[in-house]
Amino acid sequence: MKALGINHLSVAATDLAASLSFYENVLGMERIPTYNFGFTTQYLRCGDLQVHVFLLEDKIPYYQHFAIDVDDFHTVYDAAKSLGALDNTAFRNSVNELPDGSVQMYLRDPAGNLVEVDWPDISTLDTSKIPELKKLSQFADQEGDALKASLYYDRPHLQPQLGSKD
Repeated sequence: MKALGINHLSVAATDLAASLSFYENVLGMERIPTYNFGFTTQYLRCGDLQVHVFLLEDKIPYYQHFAIDVDDFHTVYDAAKSLGALDNTAFRNSVNELPDGSVQMYLRDPAGNLVEVDWPDISTLDTSKIPELKKLSQFADQEGDALKASLYYDRPHLQPQLGSKD
């Protein structure tokens, strides 16, 4: 027996309207029909997956996060920046170039959940418009297997062309 993939991710919200607005307006997710569990919940479509937003009293974990791919990194960056949602506390910096040339951006939703937004190839971005962008190697040495890693390891068609040397 083996897992076939991720079905959905659930996040807590302290203000459901604010959290839904964040996921809809910053990340372009859309509301979809939701089961009634007897407490306030809303499901959102995220590509072929779902994000479930629960109005709960749970404490928001600091490092726990989920990561998504987007079709327009700059639009998400601009929307997140305008909301003050970029996060540079959990992983030292809000926007990082990884050794393989992919990019990750960290955001906090209104409830404090950490969301990672990934992009496969820095060469397709206008980096002059992302002043927070730094190489991961500025914060931690990258050697051995770290230089072979990729967020797109199992999706070679999305892997960057390793033209960006760290």
